[in-house]
Amino acid sequence: MINLILFGPPGSGKGTQAAKLVEKYGFVHISTGDLFRYEMGNNTELGQQAKSFISKGDLVPDSITIGMLRNKVEKHPDASGIIFDGFPRNVLQADALDNLLQEKNDAISALIALDVEDEEIVKRILSRGK
Repeated sequence: MINLILFGPPGSGKGTQAAKLVEKYGFVHISTGDLFRYEMGNNTELGQQAKSFISKGDLVPDSITIGMLRNKVEKHPDASGIIFDGFPRNVLQADALDNLLQEKNDAISALIALDVEDEEIVKRILSRGK
């Protein structure tokens, strides 16, 4: 299995590049934003826990985010590859991802860093939703 991490700031094109990889290779795209929307929208246990932190203006603990990620990965045992978009964001999350993949006798294949000039990122973000 091919496991990719797409790394870059908002507006750098992670979602656009992930969509192209999904279309061409059939990979599973896991975006942390999508995970949160799904879990909270479906009122899952993890979604309820996340909502309780968000409603207080607190950051959602890594353990909840990692649980959501684990659920998504385990729903796709036969995937040819997984694209991790917006995850990991810190060392604890990176270690948790390594542990999850090691349990499946797998590892990260590559990290793709998208480097875009600040002016271009601002332009892209401001043009969203128009």
